[in-house]
Amino acid sequence: MIYIIALLASLIFLVVGIVKFKIHPFFVLLLAAIGYGFITGMGAELIIDSINSGFGGILGKIGLIILFGVTIGTILEKSGGAMVIATRILNLIGEKSIHLAMMLTGYILSIPIFADSALLMMNPLNKVLSKKSGISYAGTTAALAMGLTASHVMVPPTPGPIAAAGILGANLGDVILWGLLVSSLSLFPCYVYAKKIASKINIPITLEPIANPEKKPALWKSLLAIVVPLALILLKSVMDYPELNMQPSVVKSCISFLGTPVISLLIGVLLALVLPEKLDEKIFSATGWVGESLKVAAPIILITGAGGIFGKMLQNSGIADIITEGFTGLEIGLFFPFFLAACLKTTQGSSTVALITTASIVAPLMTSLGLNEPFLQAMTVLAIGAGSSVASHVNDSFFWVLTQLTGMNVKQGYQVQTAGTFIFGTTAMVIIYIITKLIY
Repeated sequence: MIYIIALLASLIFLVVGIVKFKIHPFFVLLLAAIGYGFITGMGAELIIDSINSGFGGILGKIGLIILFGVTIGTILEKSGGAMVIATRILNLIGEKSIHLAMMLTGYILSIPIFADSALLMMNPLNKVLSKKSGISYAGTTAALAMGLTASHVMVPPTPGPIAAAGILGANLGDVILWGLLVSSLSLFPCYVYAKKIASKINIPITLEPIANPEKKPALWKSLLAIVVPLALILLKSVMDYPELNMQPSVVKSCISFLGTPVISLLIGVLLALVLPEKLDEKIFSATGWVGESLKVAAPIILITGAGGIFGKMLQNSGIADIITEGFTGLEIGLFFPFFLAACLKTTQGSSTVALITTASIVAPLMTSLGLNEPFLQAMTVLAIGAGSSVASHVNDSFFWVLTQLTGMNVKQGYQVQTAGTFIFGTTAMVIIYIITKLIY
């Protein structure tokens, strides 16, 4: 019983520390982990060992992956490559299907770029197209926000899903493949909601000039940094399937090396460097684009490391055995990480923190929950991602970015963003459950 009480106390401390006292999640997670260790009677030596091994172990796996993913996104954004991709999507789909265009654009851009940044970048264009087409600005904004949310919580190399996959030991290629499928299918009801219901909300449009740099990178260059790493990771995952029974060869060895996430994303960074007109200190300096990506990645890496400490502390405390006894005979499976992530998201606001924290708590419990098979590990990451999108409201920074940019009041924000994320998250979990039942 003491283990459950300690875990609940740690989670309450986590939420209160982040929400009420505005303490950085890294320190809250670290202190919560240490507090949990002492409450459960762990010795000082074991607590210290859990801190060192938990932090170093997880960052050794995914620290560089997170950094490279953020760097790709930063260069794409700063060089104008992301806007080139967005413009091309809009041109292909056409102005008559603005809702679909915005949703698809948001979905693609949020894979390499943080959802907040992509929203800031796309909002002026969204305004212009909504005004020009005579379509409700609220509806197109809802479509854009849901597209951004979907890939943000489910499709690597977005940092949250990467971190969760690393913590749970899930195959990154499987997470990408299934994440693309589940998130895409989950957007169908969101599209209907944006077009039929959110569109009824009236938000005045105040047009602002759109930044339009004279020289933009070519579309094919802009896509390279996204497509090539994803293709390499997926190819390696497919080649590793035991069912294919692929024999050792030079080609297989080469793909296995290049498709390793840290190598494939490093290749993505190198390909992103073809986007700027010239490579100088504006790109590489501590105050340049690379320096900025380091500043963005550092907090995420630290939070992930603290999450690793929390997970290791749980593992070393022996809570898995207690949970195993409690779950015997219960088919809770994927719903436990989903509901835990949903609770953490709803109470403290950050999807990334919810993803990392939930993965850290669930990692030692995977066997107890019956989720320690490769396929189920990938599904667990997605279930956590689904939960981490339910529900975005006033304690979520993205909620305020959305409302302030568009001129929505809080009530309208709840109607557009909160309702939209609830629909997406619950739909995604239903789809995950159905897929799991069909395949496993």
